[in-house]
Amino acid sequence: MRAVLQRVSKAEVRSEGRETAAVGRGLVVLLGVARGDTAADADLLAGKAAGLRVFTDADGRLNLSVREVQGEVLAVSNFTVLGDARKGRRPSFAEAAPGPAAEPLFDRFVETLRAAGVPVATGFFGAHMEVDLCNDGPVTVVLDTALSGTAAGN
Repeated sequence: MRAVLQRVSKAEVRSEGRETAAVGRGLVVLLGVARGDTAADADLLAGKAAGLRVFTDADGRLNLSVREVQGEVLAVSNFTVLGDARKGRRPSFAEAAPGPAAEPLFDRFVETLRAAGVPVATGFFGAHMEVDLCNDGPVTVVLDTALSGTAAGN
């Protein structure tokens, strides 16, 4: 499972014929579910996202989490963050889980964030979407359960 987190001052997602989902200050999380991912991976990444200190404190240091600043999360399922472009010019998405396996884990990620006290709006699973965001900083972090000793660990 891989998540690209961007600190934002605001963000919204649209899909033709569907209601817009939007958040104010907080994070946009582009979440890719890989083959073999489990509920434990979703819980690990959600916990990490909720507690990741990427917001500034009174001294201007990155010491506060989205939860501590009472921010929101816009979670968007995005299998393309799992793209492997090491060979050729067309990324391979062979490691991405198929929709029926990925959707329950995306939902688990969202519910775990909500259980941690973080308000979450979501994109539209499996739909073509337009995501508008104002990256604040910019601050962008990649979390990956495959990097459990570094990015998504402890």
